[in-house]
Amino acid sequence: MTQSANDNQIEVRNLWKVFGNNPELAFQDEFATASRAEIQEALGLVVALRDVSFKVDKGQIFVVMGLSGSGKSTLVRCLIRLIEATRGEVHFDGEDILQYSSEQLIDFRRQKIAMVFQHYGLLPHRRVLDNVAYGLEIRGADKETRYEAAAVAIETVGLKGWENYLPSEMSGGMQQRVGLARALAANSDVMLMDEPFSGLDPLIRREMQDELISLQTEIQKTIVFITHDLNEALKIGDRIAIMRDGEIVQEGSPEEIVTLPADDYVTSFVQDVSRAKVIQAKAIMQDPDVVVHEWQGPRAALHAMRTNDTDVVFVLGHDNILKGILTEDHAATLARQKVETLSDLDLDEALTAEPDAYIEDLIPMAAQTAHPIAVVNEGGRLLGEVHRGALLIGMVDTETDSESIER
Repeated sequence: MTQSANDNQIEVRNLWKVFGNNPELAFQDEFATASRAEIQEALGLVVALRDVSFKVDKGQIFVVMGLSGSGKSTLVRCLIRLIEATRGEVHFDGEDILQYSSEQLIDFRRQKIAMVFQHYGLLPHRRVLDNVAYGLEIRGADKETRYEAAAVAIETVGLKGWENYLPSEMSGGMQQRVGLARALAANSDVMLMDEPFSGLDPLIRREMQDELISLQTEIQKTIVFITHDLNEALKIGDRIAIMRDGEIVQEGSPEEIVTLPADDYVTSFVQDVSRAKVIQAKAIMQDPDVVVHEWQGPRAALHAMRTNDTDVVFVLGHDNILKGILTEDHAATLARQKVETLSDLDLDEALTAEPDAYIEDLIPMAAQTAHPIAVVNEGGRLLGEVHRGALLIGMVDTETDSESIER
């Protein structure tokens, strides 16, 4: 779906951060094409961010991914002016916060932004309930209001019953849930998450990733998520920006990052990633070979099948709602029985998937049937179909491989 300008909650324009004395020296014409290392050697300046621009839509998880030293942590700190940018603009809901006064900035941080840190940032002497309510306390909310909001957030992250425990009495994963609950309780427009799960054990980390994805379906917050883990980025991100030496080298959907890497650097990142985990049904589905409607008869279905050289059709009701599938043998039997319409018949059930389902979810389904998988929306309307061959093509890494499979 095309996003309008009004959908952009965050817009970063030409953002630079240069560390060192006289940072403006880095903007001289002679250094316009110089690398970070060349500028550092010539001027003693470190270009941490270099002309960074991107947009984040409302309700989107935007992941910034890169290795140590790529600039991702500097970027997230510049977004709320924990580090002051050297040049550029950072717009939230159309306002450039780099132009805010101290008072405006304090109000912005309290009202619009919530942060979740890698190391939790919990107050060790405060129980869970008070840690979660802390952001609202800073805002000046009364005790009853903040405790009520905190209790809801604690239950949301699965910690009901732990309200009166201290952080030291909880596991790392539980402490991270407390940090997430604190961000939720603040009910801010935007959440910034700076490598929040990187210090957790792999199993707990996966659980927290799943928790975040599940929560996002309910809360629909705008989230900027920082990570060095590509698999994590691909799993949770609606869009991903990959950084190197302070620059964004590629931005796109998880599928675009994996299937269309911008350069050798990105290619090296994604070479071991399974395409089955990032390519969705909507990318490989095709229009149905043939369909019939339930008010038509079995003879019409047989004619459609023979004309299109297939032995199965999808049967649709009003508004293209999928009712089931009809095989050639079944249609022939109905025709001999002089059945006039396909309405109210006991049709075979079609295997269905939503358009956002990944190939890895479709493969087990394809093993259960020789028929195409129907791709439907939440209301059951038929959008397309996926054949086994499309699953194979979607999993290969090169156009050459795809062509060989098609042949």
